[in-house]
Amino acid sequence: MINPFHKKALILAVRAGEIMMKSGAEIYRVEDTIERICKACRIHYVEVFATQTGIFVSLDSGDDDSDMYTYIKRIKGGGDTDLTKISEINRFSREFTTTDLSVEAGMKRLKEIDHIKPLPVPVRLLGAALVASFFSLLFGGNILDFLCAILIGSVSYLLSLLLNRYSINFFIRGFCCCAVAAFLALSATSAIPHTHYNSIIIGAIMIFVPGVAITNSIRDFLSGDMLSGVARATEAFIIAISLAAGVGMVMKLWHSVIGGVFL
Repeated sequence: MINPFHKKALILAVRAGEIMMKSGAEIYRVEDTIERICKACRIHYVEVFATQTGIFVSLDSGDDDSDMYTYIKRIKGGGDTDLTKISEINRFSREFTTTDLSVEAGMKRLKEIDHIKPLPVPVRLLGAALVASFFSLLFGGNILDFLCAILIGSVSYLLSLLLNRYSINFFIRGFCCCAVAAFLALSATSAIPHTHYNSIIIGAIMIFVPGVAITNSIRDFLSGDMLSGVARATEAFIIAISLAAGVGMVMKLWHSVIGGVFL
């Protein structure tokens, strides 16, 4: 049986992995962080298996007559990608393994990292507006499409933030936001001459495309984490379907019910 110090160190390591997992980190990075923290606390044998929904850690004190200790942490409700938290956990891991930082101080540091607030809403809205507008230009839009995409991208992202406050899952959130973006784009196309709904819609939905999930899926495959790679790829595929369904439903209704005219 492990001693109380090793048990505290294990809880610290798994807590760090949990924060990384919920922030969108790769599986190999989560497992490596947990192993480094445990070995820094003189735990000789550590085996870590992480998935999108759980972290499994087995460890041994190293004695011939010691018993194996296994800890399971259920990961519920992964949040949005937060590269700031991932970077801070990486920094904490390096600091913990190279200095004499105590477990208690480390747990306090993890609480501070977990409570890091995201960027202010105006800054995120500006980012969403820039993404939508420049992707609109990239896909053949003109200056009017660029200006419309700024407004529509901001509105759709603001709706995403509102739905997120009520814990709406990202499938429904993406569906609703892209549906609103498509409706606004079609309305702008009907009201403003020389605008193109297709480039505006593409620019707006690029805000919600799961690019990080796709990238992490490929990285997990390359690292040999096939289960996680399949899970992330499936998640990205379903999100993409929800985005397309939101846009497609509005375009179908606009054409058949509302009677709008595509320009």
